[in-house]
Amino acid sequence: MRFTIYQESRIGKRQSNQDRIAYCYSRDALLMLVADGMGGHQHGELAAHIAAQYITHTFQRDAKPSLSDPTLFLSRALTGAHHAILDDTLSRGLNEAPRTTIVACVVQGGNAWWAHAGDSRLYLLRHKHIEALSRDHSRVQLLIEQGVIRPADAANHPGRNRIYSCLGGTHSPQIDYSPPCKLQDGDVIALCSDGVWGALDDDDLCTALSTAPPGQSVPQLLDEAERHAGDSADNLSLVAMCWHADASVAQPDSISTQTMALDDFATEMDLSSRGTAAVDLDEDEIERAIREINAAIHKFDRR
Repeated sequence: MRFTIYQESRIGKRQSNQDRIAYCYSRDALLMLVADGMGGHQHGELAAHIAAQYITHTFQRDAKPSLSDPTLFLSRALTGAHHAILDDTLSRGLNEAPRTTIVACVVQGGNAWWAHAGDSRLYLLRHKHIEALSRDHSRVQLLIEQGVIRPADAANHPGRNRIYSCLGGTHSPQIDYSPPCKLQDGDVIALCSDGVWGALDDDDLCTALSTAPPGQSVPQLLDEAERHAGDSADNLSLVAMCWHADASVAQPDSISTQTMALDDFATEMDLSSRGTAAVDLDEDEIERAIREINAAIHKFDRR
């Protein structure tokens, strides 16, 4: 495989960053994900942390060097992350299970598969046009589909942040899965939290990501989203990957996996809240929570 990839997460104007992002690749498979902890519920950052760690850990276990069934992997990984969040909730005696949105994508054999719960989005961009877009699990999306409101009214609708599917919480998640999508040279896959897409027009996002490599376009796009959102800027997280169909042709700043060993992995994860104020947990509680998260991951890994 050959691809160019870049990810970044920012706090915006919030007190803490509850987003978690990661990408991980073996010789023959690539995983990308964005988890947006739901701030209207307790400890959303922990739910996002568990989800990101669990799904990445599962990928590292199964992709040696490829996944036997990418859709089945996504199903098991996201469902397992949901149960790991619930298990962690019980072990720490929380009154309410933390919640997080999730969007995850696997690229393998020149095809992409993705799955999501909530309103973190995936865009597939081709020739400066949106080829595919995940469907938000939100009240506003339902109202748009029913013709009650126009898409242009969604950003200011009072129910904009009402999500009916997530990992964690009191209900089993509704997870949507894509069919396999054959990638073309130059295709861009972008995964982002609502702090990004909520502040930008889809066409602007599409154009920006399609006209510059991810290492340039992602920071510029986050700058623009922060400016547009102003004092109400939410956490902003974006992972963008540009696909290069001919792995033998070198591209600037691209990653080639051709020489990787069968059991080798490379991982880039942003699982911290650097530069944020921890409003829910002190440092000792966070360390304890992380230990319990790891225990939950290994528990469900054995199932």
